[in-house]
Amino acid sequence: MKLDKIKYRTLVKKTDAQLVREMVRSSGFFYDEEVEVAVELVEERLAKGDRSGYHFLFAEYSGEVVGYTCFGPIPCTKSSYDLYWIVVKNDFQNKGLGKILIQKSEDIIAKRGGTRIYAETSSRPLYDPTRAFYKKAGYREDAVIKDFYAPGDSKVIYVKIIGG
Repeated sequence: MKLDKIKYRTLVKKTDAQLVREMVRSSGFFYDEEVEVAVELVEERLAKGDRSGYHFLFAEYSGEVVGYTCFGPIPCTKSSYDLYWIVVKNDFQNKGLGKILIQKSEDIIAKRGGTRIYAETSSRPLYDPTRAFYKKAGYREDAVIKDFYAPGDSKVIYVKIIGG
């Protein structure tokens, strides 16, 4: 795969709900209820458009969706955004696509007036690569909420300051 052959789009299509379901499920990282939340965000965007508060960036290679991000402004803040999802298909991981997706998402957020991006993940060992990815992308660990998801599974919150 050549990264320069990947096309990016922000338009959400009806077919994306099923593609997101398959991609998130196949990662092996998420529980069934988390997979359904990812799909619900696509459906919410389709139903309400920009008013949903959910924005997407899809990466396509040879017409196939191979990765995506979902992000949105945090209600009641002036310029903070949540990075809700970043998922890259298993076959396309460790090739730099995640880095490009997060950078392009940051650019979109900055153009929308965002100055802080928050990303959260689990403290379980399964998520060691995820936490390393955020750190490498310039995010710093800002908080840990002990036993948030379950006993022994804390929420780790990262932040990156961008733009203004």
